Amino acid sequence: MLNLRRLLLGRRLASDETEASKIGNFVGLAVFSSDALSSVAYATQEIMASLSASGVVLGAAGAAWLLGLSIPVACGIVLLLLILGTSYRQTIRAYPGGGGAYIVAKENLGELAAQTAGAALLTDYILTVAASVSSGVAAITSALPWLQGHNVLLTILAIVFVAAANLRGVKESGSFFSIPTYGFVGCILLLLLTGVWRWATGTSLPAPNLEQVGQELHRTQMVSGAALIWIFMRAYSAGCTALTGVEAISNGVTAFREPSARNAAKTMIWMILLLGTMFLGITLLSHHFGVTYHHSADPSVVGETLLSKLAKAVYGDVSSGLPRLIYLITQSCTFAILVVAANTAYADFPRLAALQARDGFLPKQFAIQGDRLVFSNGIIILTVVSCALVWLLNANTDLLLPLYALGVFIGFTLSQAGMVIHWLRLRNKARHWHTKAFINGLGAITSGIVMLDIGITKFAHGAWIVVLLIPLLVHLFFRIHRHYIGLKAKLAVSRLDAFLPPKHHALVLVSSLHGGVVEALSYARLISGDRVEALTVDLGSDGFHDSPALIRLRSDWAHYGMGVPLRSVPSPYRRIVEPVLEEVQRFRLAEPDVCLTVILPEFVTYTWWERLLHGQMALRIKAGLMMKPGVIVTSVRIHLPK
Repeated sequence: MLNLRRLLLGRRLASDETEASKIGNFVGLAVFSSDALSSVAYATQEIMASLSASGVVLGAAGAAWLLGLSIPVACGIVLLLLILGTSYRQTIRAYPGGGGAYIVAKENLGELAAQTAGAALLTDYILTVAASVSSGVAAITSALPWLQGHNVLLTILAIVFVAAANLRGVKESGSFFSIPTYGFVGCILLLLLTGVWRWATGTSLPAPNLEQVGQELHRTQMVSGAALIWIFMRAYSAGCTALTGVEAISNGVTAFREPSARNAAKTMIWMILLLGTMFLGITLLSHHFGVTYHHSADPSVVGETLLSKLAKAVYGDVSSGLPRLIYLITQSCTFAILVVAANTAYADFPRLAALQARDGFLPKQFAIQGDRLVFSNGIIILTVVSCALVWLLNANTDLLLPLYALGVFIGFTLSQAGMVIHWLRLRNKARHWHTKAFINGLGAITSGIVMLDIGITKFAHGAWIVVLLIPLLVHLFFRIHRHYIGLKAKLAVSRLDAFLPPKHHALVLVSSLHGGVVEALSYARLISGDRVEALTVDLGSDGFHDSPALIRLRSDWAHYGMGVPLRSVPSPYRRIVEPVLEEVQRFRLAEPDVCLTVILPEFVTYTWWERLLHGQMALRIKAGLMMKPGVIVTSVRIHLPK
């Protein structure tokens, strides 16, 4: 088992090897930007789906007119990207030790804001894994229709693959994941260049029927200004999925090589340029070539993606030859980066969970690093929950994406608001603090408006789940925190009731007489002297007469019992654990000033499969006694030879 673990995860890393696991800018862009860069594969798709749904009642020309709103929507999202990117570069400089929303909110806005940001981001990371990998599988099934119907299985297998890679450590997974990230960027840039070339050389859509267009555009006049604003808000909130993952670099500053803050800031610039170019280019070409997308009416059916349709429109006939090859490479790289996009969540979810665990708001197990210097428990939990979500929602991006983005914009808003407080506190020390506070304030206001937009327009489409879940998680975090505070107080060494009573009594549990029982009796005599007693449960007793098994045990006990008194408890209902617990409770009530040690004789077989052949009664008894105060439970094991 140990050799298999080493084969899968690699050799153990010592604590002093942390610096060797740092990454450079090239790998850092792949590790922390794959989520943001890959979102262009479905962001325009969601805009088109929202606009096409709103234009159903307007006819073909009216719907086409509404689809033209995709361009101003995309421009507005790119403007927001520039604002947030600039704001987060300031966060990176101000917090070189890692300036995620949790840390910034904690230091500047207080614990409630910090835990709200933590809950929002943890939720978003889970959705990142589920939505991104599901979108990747949808991309590959668009190119290979014979794989459709197996989306859930393929998605879960891909998630497990990413989890296994991250359990090996960020440096190795990042180096491996650089290939699909830069492959996808290359394919999208090639697609954009080809599309622009066809556009510039006069390739256009068939001329529409002008009389029909005039008639149907007249129907759009029935759409009021308020309705247009609502349509724009829905499309904008849908397209903001393109901005998920923007904050990932600021969360992972410490993963970069020194000077880490400068390297992270440079990586942020490259991410903004690539993301803005690809997203705006895909939207423009989709509008020019008339490529759109509609949500499937059947939740169990995943339709062809918009990016697949756009590639076919740009490259022409993709059934054979070079266009077919380029199309398949594009879809494969899209699948690969959308799977790799989950790596951003795998990089940030364990780190954030570890921070909250160190602060006492999550179980301490999340703060423990595994053999490969990664937070293994966080990786495992993220994998289990995201796989469960994929299974529940059939790996359908039409159901997953509406849940997306709300959590991360809550984090954006709290982080940028916290940065404004940060600059106000440093107004006598920081240079140009007015400008910096204005930039972060602008980021807070714009992200806050978008957060409200997403919450309102996507509420009925699934965002209500996130709206309900985040307060529940915050409540849970504070319950955990109160537990740890109370535990620390209860375990304080100054408490007088923390010491054991001066008297001691040993109780040996016996089912039959064997070598393990004799060793347990010897150990009991060693720790308690003459205050030793043996207890057995008589399963065959009718309450009036001893069973034959008990009679034989008493006969053998006279020779091998070492003079220890044997007491039996009848159990006419054939229970073992309950009579033992009752006897222990009776003893505690009769002699509360005596420390009681319950000793369990156990034998251990040589192989694991032989252990399955024996009952696990000792484990059940230990579990029952765990909640009994003033009782010590110990096992005396005898290991059987091969």
